[in-house]
Amino acid sequence: MLEVVSTDTMRRSDAAMSEKGVNSKELMCRAGQAIFETVRKLNLWKPPVAVICGPGNNGGDGYALASLLNLADIDCVIFALSDKVTETSRPFLDAAIGLGTKMTRNTDELTPGRFGTVVDCIFGTGFKGAPKEPYLTAIRKINESGAYIISVDINSGLGGDSGIADGEVVRSDLTVSIGCRKSGLYMNYAKDYIKKLVNCDIGIDLLDEPARLVDAPAIKRLFVREEHNTNKGDFGYVALIGGSPEYSGAAKLANLSLSALRSGAGVAKLAVPKSLSDAVLPYILESTLFPLDDMDGKYVFNEDTAAKLLSHTRAAAIGMGMGRSDEVAKLIDYALTKYDGRLIIDADGLNTLAGMDGAKLKNAACRVILTPHPKEFERISGIKFEEFRYDIPGAAKRFAEENNVILLLKGAATVITDGKSTFIVDRGCTGMSTAGSGDVLSGILAGICGYVKDEDLTLGVAAGAYLNGRAGELAQENISAVSMLSGDTVAHIPDAVREILAAGDETASEPRWGEI
Repeated sequence: MLEVVSTDTMRRSDAAMSEKGVNSKELMCRAGQAIFETVRKLNLWKPPVAVICGPGNNGGDGYALASLLNLADIDCVIFALSDKVTETSRPFLDAAIGLGTKMTRNTDELTPGRFGTVVDCIFGTGFKGAPKEPYLTAIRKINESGAYIISVDINSGLGGDSGIADGEVVRSDLTVSIGCRKSGLYMNYAKDYIKKLVNCDIGIDLLDEPARLVDAPAIKRLFVREEHNTNKGDFGYVALIGGSPEYSGAAKLANLSLSALRSGAGVAKLAVPKSLSDAVLPYILESTLFPLDDMDGKYVFNEDTAAKLLSHTRAAAIGMGMGRSDEVAKLIDYALTKYDGRLIIDADGLNTLAGMDGAKLKNAACRVILTPHPKEFERISGIKFEEFRYDIPGAAKRFAEENNVILLLKGAATVITDGKSTFIVDRGCTGMSTAGSGDVLSGILAGICGYVKDEDLTLGVAAGAYLNGRAGELAQENISAVSMLSGDTVAHIPDAVREILAAGDETASEPRWGEI
């Protein structure tokens, strides 16, 4: 799996290299060389080249690159957007000028058709907020240039940790990451601005454990079944608990249990209020229907019923379409204190949990997996979105560690962490922005959590996010983003599993956004 780090980890690791005898100037030299050679090997230098440099060390990488372009007889112009030059950058600017590289501050020269390649070295990974002048105009000129656009480390205007765009952003054909991939290359808006992505290792030793970008080879073993002497019990009994009069879509509830079975569960019990049972029954061909006590269609807690439902189940998912009520809170409280399996809490379950005693979560008898989107995370954590939006992986890791849970924080890239190990899943597509998609994920997670080993549980949750995202991508390829339904993702789970199992074979291919 590819390593992904925070900008803070990268900055501190960079600084620590000086203690090993590798100073910042040497690292900048390596960065310039890595950018030049990487693009050269890809045969993507299209002269003349414009290198757009900002005031920080990202601009210094540009100055180092300009010298190499000059030495290779590739026509190059430096656009220096600021009088400020860092101490590390200064020798590289002087070297470029000494070699006769043309330099200007006038971005009016950056006209459409003037350059074959434009290199964005304006901000780098430390940027937050919205670009201001003269950088705003430069970004607009770059995007309007008609050239092949290369961003160094990250596209200017994107947050290095967050991938957030608060203003205009360079739209790159290729982004060349330096040292190690930063989380902002995958989070939030990144896919909207980065067409292709490549990383250049320049020999920086990381101080912290990186997050891992989940791929098929890393999770393949979780789906391999070679033993013949097995039965359904070996692959887990799971319970899917949801539904209410306000959420009575029978097909969507059936997708919940079907996604668990398609993901490998041995037996799936779909538990819905009794009044919904007749409507749901025709849609579940392979699942077991478990009627829940209700009144006027709404769930009513009964301890004996809850005990019977959860007994002998390895995993349970709670909350999908149940609504918020004291009765739902009683069920979650019971599961947290009496259940000894893996408990996935989603949707209305998360909203209910937000109003409960936090000590229940920290001291749960079961292994808890929470699956919030950012607004739900805001409610259960008490942390305002504005406080964590620029460092979603860091906030997720801290919460998971403090509350003894596995957290799956949904987004354009999904973060999965138990507070120690962190995974990022960049699978998924626009077509999955439809009703019921979250339920499908919960079903997949329940299915996988029904059979993975304890030591693989966090990776199993990450595998569930990957499987869900890849199945959605395959559905969109066949149907289109406009017409997709959540059931289409379920229908393509077998295709995604087959692809995962083929990973590593000569014939296997794993289409992956961006990576070169």
